Amino acid sequence: MSVPIGYVANKEDAAARVAYLFSESVISIQPSLKSAPAFGFQHGLEQMVTFKSRGLISKKGTYPEIVRARHNADPFLTVLNELSNKSFISVTTTSHVLPEGLSYLTKLVKFPVVIHVSMSRAFPDYFEITSLRNLGFVLLQSFSLREAQDMAIAAHLLAIRSGRAVIHFFDQSEINEDPIPFENVEALERVLDKSSFVYRTDTIDVKQNLYWNDIAGVAERSDLATNKQSEHGMDGINDTIKQLNSNEDLNKAVDAIFELVRSVTGRIYKYFDYHGVANADTALFIFGSSVQRFTSTISQAGWGEVYSKVGVITVRVYRPWSMDRFLAAIPKSVKRLGVLEQYRRLNAKWSPLLLDVVSSLNGDLSRPSSIPVVVGYQLGYLDGKTIHQALRGIIQNIQSPNPIQSLSVGSSLPHDIDNEYSLVQPVLETAYTKMLTSVFGSSLNIINQLESSNIISKRISNSPEYGLGVFLAKEEEREVFIKRLELILKDKLLDDETLQLISRWLLLNGEKSADLNDAATILIDRLKAIENEISKEILKSRNFLVPQNTWIITSDAWSYDLGSSGVHHLISSGKNVNMLVIDSQPFTTRTQQDAARRKKDIGLYAMNYSNTYVASIAVYSSYTQSVQALIEAEKFEGPSIILAYLPYEMETDSPLEVLQETKKAVDAGYWPLYRWDPRYDDAGSPSFQLDSEVLKSELKKFLDRENHLSQLARRAAVFDENISGSYGSEIRSKQQQKAKDAYVKLVEGLTGPPLTILFASDGGSAENVAKRLQRRAKGRGLGSVALAMDDFPLEDLAAEENVVFITSTAGQGEFPQNGRNFWESLKSTNDLDLASTKYAVFGMGDSHYWPRKQDKIYYNKPSKDLSHRLEILGGKVLIPLGLGDDQDPDGYQTAYGPWEDDLWKALGVDGVGANVDDPPPMTNEDIKIQSNYLRGTIVQGLRDESTGAISANDSQLTKFHGTYMQDDRDIRDQRKAAGLEPAYSFMIRVRMPSGVSTPAQWIAMDDLAEDKGNHTFKMTTRGTYQLHGVIKKNLKATIKAINVALLDTIAACGDVNRNVMCAGLPYNHVLHTELHEYSKKISLHLLPKTTAYHEIWLTDDNDEKTLVGGDAVVDFEPLYGPTYLPRKFKIAIACPPYNDVDVYANDVGLIAIVDSENRLVGFNVLAGGGMGTTHNNKKTYPRTGSILGYVSKEDVVIVCEKIMLVQRDNGDRKDRKHARLKYTIDDLGVDVFRGMVEDLWGKKFEQEKPFFFESNIDHFGWIKDERGLNHYTMFIENGRVENTAEFQMKTGLRKIAEAMTGEAEFRLTGNQHVILSNISNENLIEIKRLMKEYNLDNLNYSALRLSSSACVAFPTCGLAMAESERYLPIFVSKLETYLEELGLRHDSVIMRMTGCPNGCARPWLAEVALVGKAYGAYNLMLGGGYHGQRLNKLYRSSINEQQALEILRPLFKRWSLEREEGEHFGDFLIRAGVIKPTLSGKTFHDDIPEEDE
Repeated sequence: MSVPIGYVANKEDAAARVAYLFSESVISIQPSLKSAPAFGFQHGLEQMVTFKSRGLISKKGTYPEIVRARHNADPFLTVLNELSNKSFISVTTTSHVLPEGLSYLTKLVKFPVVIHVSMSRAFPDYFEITSLRNLGFVLLQSFSLREAQDMAIAAHLLAIRSGRAVIHFFDQSEINEDPIPFENVEALERVLDKSSFVYRTDTIDVKQNLYWNDIAGVAERSDLATNKQSEHGMDGINDTIKQLNSNEDLNKAVDAIFELVRSVTGRIYKYFDYHGVANADTALFIFGSSVQRFTSTISQAGWGEVYSKVGVITVRVYRPWSMDRFLAAIPKSVKRLGVLEQYRRLNAKWSPLLLDVVSSLNGDLSRPSSIPVVVGYQLGYLDGKTIHQALRGIIQNIQSPNPIQSLSVGSSLPHDIDNEYSLVQPVLETAYTKMLTSVFGSSLNIINQLESSNIISKRISNSPEYGLGVFLAKEEEREVFIKRLELILKDKLLDDETLQLISRWLLLNGEKSADLNDAATILIDRLKAIENEISKEILKSRNFLVPQNTWIITSDAWSYDLGSSGVHHLISSGKNVNMLVIDSQPFTTRTQQDAARRKKDIGLYAMNYSNTYVASIAVYSSYTQSVQALIEAEKFEGPSIILAYLPYEMETDSPLEVLQETKKAVDAGYWPLYRWDPRYDDAGSPSFQLDSEVLKSELKKFLDRENHLSQLARRAAVFDENISGSYGSEIRSKQQQKAKDAYVKLVEGLTGPPLTILFASDGGSAENVAKRLQRRAKGRGLGSVALAMDDFPLEDLAAEENVVFITSTAGQGEFPQNGRNFWESLKSTNDLDLASTKYAVFGMGDSHYWPRKQDKIYYNKPSKDLSHRLEILGGKVLIPLGLGDDQDPDGYQTAYGPWEDDLWKALGVDGVGANVDDPPPMTNEDIKIQSNYLRGTIVQGLRDESTGAISANDSQLTKFHGTYMQDDRDIRDQRKAAGLEPAYSFMIRVRMPSGVSTPAQWIAMDDLAEDKGNHTFKMTTRGTYQLHGVIKKNLKATIKAINVALLDTIAACGDVNRNVMCAGLPYNHVLHTELHEYSKKISLHLLPKTTAYHEIWLTDDNDEKTLVGGDAVVDFEPLYGPTYLPRKFKIAIACPPYNDVDVYANDVGLIAIVDSENRLVGFNVLAGGGMGTTHNNKKTYPRTGSILGYVSKEDVVIVCEKIMLVQRDNGDRKDRKHARLKYTIDDLGVDVFRGMVEDLWGKKFEQEKPFFFESNIDHFGWIKDERGLNHYTMFIENGRVENTAEFQMKTGLRKIAEAMTGEAEFRLTGNQHVILSNISNENLIEIKRLMKEYNLDNLNYSALRLSSSACVAFPTCGLAMAESERYLPIFVSKLETYLEELGLRHDSVIMRMTGCPNGCARPWLAEVALVGKAYGAYNLMLGGGYHGQRLNKLYRSSINEQQALEILRPLFKRWSLEREEGEHFGDFLIRAGVIKPTLSGKTFHDDIPEEDE
């Protein structure tokens, strides 16, 4: 049944909404931290959060906070933690949690906490309520949906009124009720006087307070409250908050609250209700889940029915118990009273409710001689079919002369087993269990694992304490077993051979070695063979023979370690057991964590003991360190504690989110990676090993500084020459400086009014505008300063006279990074008065960047929001808001020029001075020509230890050397907030023509990735290696090591010819060999000739190059000249029928032409392909190469040179966005360009030869070439070679490299995969064995995944606007299931994803592409050619994941139903009219669907 808007349909939702309104924090106790369910407490709370409902109790400007707590992880400890700094708290939970939280509940009684309790669906055990009856809680019960809403309101009003904790409980009735309207918030506001509320402003330690005398909660803070009455005169409701201790006071408070509810709703509520005829002779007091069924059945009874004169009594206020009100509810005619209480088992003779009833009746002095006969019943499940029979049985028993006490009625078994609260290990946490399995294999024994069969409940059997107990018990059994073996050996009860094997096993016992494992295996086989009674006896305990790696895992999700008692017991036991402690607290919410739960402190505690190995690991930070720690822990004889970080907010978080949180925590030092082995103390070696690279670096700097100072202190006093110089000269120097400073101040005092310029800029444009404005302001006599917004103290803003704000637009209308904190503070402050501040704002944006109508709000949103906020805070506008638009004829300058003129007029300096001439900007051409053939100041920058970066100019030059400077964007904001520079590192790309690598070179790259990089390496879309995370101090050593491996990095990037690609051709050795040679020849011929590369990277620090003629190195670039090319230049060689290198996407594309005998004769030459564009800049576009003609293989190298030279001399060097060869050809025309190449070459192109492409994907699996050698194309998702807990890919590939023999080699493909090539039949068996062992032979992937690829993007690429490599696998997974349902699992679709429009993964040629536009937003491109021959086109702009899935799924369905035989997805979309074909680069922006125009 659909619920109308504005209505609520179940009790949990109703109570949750009220809890939200009346609380500062709501603690939602849940079975797990998964996504919110479709019903229940959490659903109601999430709805309130989604619609940003305001609370009635929360402080002004804040919203109630929802805190999710696991049911098995001391949830009421979380409640106590919240009470340390909040006044009004509520809790939502199921009843089964209450008894386990008894020790904490006793501390909550005297706080105004409301606990809303839904009785357990598995079995509503009301003993879970009655067990709390003597703690002092007010216990309110509701029956219907309407009552649940009213009683929830009453509970909160009562808690506020009395200062006493209230428990509101109810059963989720199976009887359907009509939805009811939401609570009347306006009516509730009218009866609340919020000025009387006392909010906690200090922090108290609730958990340490045992007697509550000093801090009994907000209700005892009467000195802080005010005495006020509400306008309705509800005396005692909103007046002084006072603690009520006696039952009499509480009863009065309850009466007052019920009266208040009546005044608001018109509904009357009493402590007890009676349902039935007035002259009933029998009454049933029901405390259970079947009340509504009983009352309904009795009310429908006809005359003469056995229960026609039966009434039903229910309790609404169970505590405080009111004897008088209970007795008043029983008709005087009642002679027999049945007490039906629903409980699973009773530990005493009489139930709690029965004792309450009997006690009250015995105290009734009004009718001592007519006390009803009381009969108790145990109530079970009753449904509509059994209620009549059960009711007759109850009445027959109670009316019999000798009724049976404690008779069970109904089923005691759950009628609807609900696994919601069963313990399940979150999928995310399997990363560590999989890693343990990978390291220890079959010998791994997790003694508290969920799957272990045990009659004891999982809550107990999974606990670490229980696991340790199991281990100790098994140890005792094992000792008995060993003594039995010794006795068998002593008495020679078996044959000599078997006794020798037992003796060997006993000698090796205790060693966890391969020898012991072998001895156990041989002994077991022998015992099976001899088959006698003694051997059978031993075999029954065979598990004791095989060495095991014993682990206990603690996790808040499924194996909660109460008070870390498991850790304490393990350490004190001294036993050889390993414990893995999983900490899932996210770094970004670390401040919300209760210190008592902080697991990382366990390490400090454990290190106080000399018998314990301790390590702190994070699998998403350093897999290698994690594995090393696990191995060391297992080898340690004694307890081992491994603290394992796995941060997640929700169990449905993606591994990407866990990775980002981990990086933040490790980089900030919050989660240090270390290992502590106390054995090394005795050996004289350091017992503590710090593995966190960032902390290690900072610690080294500190120690170096301390050591340096210590050395100075110990040495004789020898003064530096600067210190020992003339004191008089030092004084004169200081005087001169003082005079200069005074002069500067004097000049500044004579200038015009001050002007503060604040900017927010990501790409540098807004910053440049701001600094130019500052120079011009000074030229007009203004005292001016320019700062990034985040560098300016917000509290000083009110003291500024004139402020100019200049901001660009980032993401989806967001502030750039260096203005984000300033804006967040400005947006949230209410204390800033800008009445004396004049301001002007200029924004820079692109009106077409978000083309959809609904997204127009993002255009220049930061500047608009900023201007509006400044106005609200009282600022005075100097001039109207200026909006620069990149779509204007002169870009932002169109609007900026007039805006700046108006600014000078407003400041009164328009006639003063003139604009200072700005120095011309340094262009890439300037940098190159001034670099002295790519030297620049790279050497000096590498030696500068004050920063992890190099200069901006040098960072342009290092690209020519094969390396980019980057920083980790996952932690950029965090480091900035900490006052640190970005986490700079360098990407290194290898020049490796045709992607061919020897096994030794693979191993070298693996070593460098592990020792110098981020423990992974990338196979790029140009078929080469790429390292990431190399810090500056390791940069030279890494490049040098690459060269030692007979590879290099020169010209892998930069404005030169880059890595030459070549088809992998695993099926044709001869042809591949020849094409490989041509790729090497072209690459070598077009290689820069500068000696700067060898000079900078390959010489020792003291091996300086000899300089000639002063400071000029004798260098010469015969092809490139001193300015090299206008932009990058790419060449690829394809061999039909496979276009696996995307030959059309390159500046020069060579299509191999073979004769009838499959021998290479020449090449068709393409020119002008290129992928890079700029979003919404229609002057930029991707382009496929144009055919120039055919050339013989002998001429191909020189033709490539001449094409490059024409580009060198004719390419646009003024506008880098228009500098690629594709624009040169379009500007000149293909025929003119061809003629210019032919003029330089001295020959003519022949007519192109016929060829045919059938795909541009890789074809996976084994294949033999013509020599009988074997080749295997292996799927490497997005080219990332790494180890994870699930997949030891990097280790497996290294093992394969080490096992390769003969001519075996690796071939990297342009689709980011690898071919194991030239494997001999003799080597094949071992290679296949390793592939199977490491799951590298798995090709059970969808064709969509096999055909997908992505660029690196976040976190290292500085140009990325959105995720790519880390996100594409997630997105593909969300499509695969649907494609399989359509029968498309094995149908290839080319899908590519990039984080920006520069096109590294060649997205513009894909059938489906997602191109990042902002974080979480992508342009969806459709219609590319399956062969890589046709560009795609924009279909939808700036869509999120859900929108992309909603678009693609119907299109895939249409394709499955309407496609023609062999028709590919991109071709179908064009034929079906979904998208128009892009016939050339110039028409790329034409015919875009209307929604995105």
